[in-house]
Amino acid sequence: MLFIGRIDIKKFKAVSDDIITDEVIITDERIQHIKERHPNDFERYCQYMREIVEKPDYILSANKPNSAVLLKSIEENGKKYKLILRLKTANDSDNYKNSVITFQKVENKRYTRYTRSEKILYKSE
Repeated sequence: MLFIGRIDIKKFKAVSDDIITDEVIITDERIQHIKERHPNDFERYCQYMREIVEKPDYILSANKPNSAVLLKSIEENGKKYKLILRLKTANDSDNYKNSVITFQKVENKRYTRYTRSEKILYKSE
């Protein structure tokens, strides 16, 4: 398990109004999932996960409860990313944390499509 960073709970209130913690982690199992499904993305881009979690450009509605899709364009390398985050709420087990479900680099066209077709819960100013 790796500590990724801390969310601004106020930004995520549209996802759930009973978020318990701001701490975000990723489990070894999820790291393995990313490595298998999105080859080389974790190794190449994991250093951007903290920035994505702490300063997302967009928070979009996800297809699972208490989850969100985070989009971020990183100026430093000109690439765009999608991260799915599961939030810990009052109904979850005590040992749960806010957790990264998956993470990948996305092409500009797909990033734009997400911002046009999905429900935007938060947009950075």
